[in-house]
Amino acid sequence: MDIIQKINWAGLLTNAGIITLKLVIILIAFLIVKAIGSRLIERTFQKVQNRQQVSPGRAMTLQSLSLNVFGYILVFIFVVMVFQVFEYDATALLAGAGVVGLAIGFGAQGLVSDVVTGFFLLLERQLDVGDYITTAGFSGIVEQVGLRTTQIRGFDGTLHYVPNREITNLSNHTRGNMRALVDIGISYDDDIDYAIKVMQDVCDKVAAETPSIVEGPNVIGVQTLGASDVVIRVIAKTENGEQWGAERILRKAFKEAFDANGIEIPFPHQVYMEKKEPSGNA
Repeated sequence: MDIIQKINWAGLLTNAGIITLKLVIILIAFLIVKAIGSRLIERTFQKVQNRQQVSPGRAMTLQSLSLNVFGYILVFIFVVMVFQVFEYDATALLAGAGVVGLAIGFGAQGLVSDVVTGFFLLLERQLDVGDYITTAGFSGIVEQVGLRTTQIRGFDGTLHYVPNREITNLSNHTRGNMRALVDIGISYDDDIDYAIKVMQDVCDKVAAETPSIVEGPNVIGVQTLGASDVVIRVIAKTENGEQWGAERILRKAFKEAFDANGIEIPFPHQVYMEKKEPSGNA
């Protein structure tokens, strides 16, 4: 009886040793494959970025997404191999995962919609990290594009997490050169042609001193006839994100030129009238 027990213990120890050895080998293989795969993904996107095939922001977004997907696939394979070591049927595991995935799909349709929309956002290159966009009622700079949410940093510093399924209409303000537009009013008593000449001289001077302006500025002409002013429009093309700075420079230069040339910028006036009662009335 003692001999049989010793043989059983020896067999159990042998099996435990074999299982432990297999688990160690699988773990080592998992870590090696993960390190090599992650390194290859990083090098691939680094080469793509160096060749300027995609923008740096888009390269970072796709690299992070690829690393996440690669990690999830490796973890799933690792779990299946561990179950096989313990002689558990991996087919049942896959079937169970399919049923669970189907249940999750019905219960989380919004999540699935987010993932699908995020995939097409990345595939169609509608936006990249660093772009200035307007979507879902928010405007700001894109900080991160994921399969589930897009992070937009507002100009007041607020970080907005927008589910991708809510991005139904998107305006990207950083594709190509942007337009600077300035409408400025002059008095009806001023000479319009003289005012336009003064403004165009200012535009030429600003264009020579502002490298961010790539075309113009040019005085288009009279835009509207207001209640108390004649509105003249000026348009210029600038580099991405520089349109607001160009507009501020132009407004300041126009104000100084108008003051120097006696051109009035109308502003509201208040007139006080005092009515005096005739003498002798109570």
